[in-house]
Amino acid sequence: MSKFISIDNEIEILAEGFEWSEGPVWVNELNAILFSDVPSNKIYKWDESDGLKVFMEPSGYTGIVPNNTKKGSNGLVINEEGQLVLCMVGDRRVSRLSDFFEKKFIPIIDNFKGNLFNSPNDLVYAENGDLFFTDPPGGLLKKDNDELKELPFNGVFKFTKSGVLSLVIKNLTRPNGIGISKDQKTLYVSNSDPNNPIIMSYEILPDGVKNPKVFFDGKELSKKYIGNFDGLKVHPSGAIFSTGPGGVLIISKDGEHLGTIKTSERTSNCNFDNDYNYLYMTTDMYLTRVKL
Repeated sequence: MSKFISIDNEIEILAEGFEWSEGPVWVNELNAILFSDVPSNKIYKWDESDGLKVFMEPSGYTGIVPNNTKKGSNGLVINEEGQLVLCMVGDRRVSRLSDFFEKKFIPIIDNFKGNLFNSPNDLVYAENGDLFFTDPPGGLLKKDNDELKELPFNGVFKFTKSGVLSLVIKNLTRPNGIGISKDQKTLYVSNSDPNNPIIMSYEILPDGVKNPKVFFDGKELSKKYIGNFDGLKVHPSGAIFSTGPGGVLIISKDGEHLGTIKTSERTSNCNFDNDYNYLYMTTDMYLTRVKL
């Protein structure tokens, strides 16, 4: 039996009032957490001294490609140069910011073989500089049947440091959260499909991935608790912190459910601060954190 860690009274609510908060990332240069409010097309900044402020607007939809939902950014990550890289759901591309002050979008990748992506959702860098990102249809109005959908699958892609884009996974219905093991050998991908709530693992190869396995099956948990698998992050211990049914699941590198940080709302994503002292969580309308 999995042990549920009930620490509701220790969860701090840092800010509230968002439509759908997502993709938190700690930024050393700002000494702050940045996170997306997807429907409002904004990125917010929160820090200890100034609290909550709008960091940028728009954040992911500028109207340069067709999109009926006009959603903003989702997943955020810092690259090895310290720049903010973001999944632009509305603009259907992955871009980076020129810097944290001028804030100009610089496209990294905007199509696969001439076709627009669905809605890039979450992303992670390998230590060698390769960028992996997921592309579910969540930013499209009718999802898989949307007339604007140009790809016949919902994929996971790799963009190498040398600029080569490849499709590495194409058979997941709703690929979403993504992470890499500390030894750089395993890729984790959550499937945010209520009909198949699982986290997959893959062996990373120089030219793709192999040996797909169900790393964690959440079907039984989803019968008891609200929430779906979404964002995930890998702790230095090797444990995976994944949003899912009931809150944020803590899963060992062997796939054992160690416990759950129980939240009262559906939790979309999570991330650590630079020193791994806190776990920040985006929980529907809230930005919260818990001391680890």
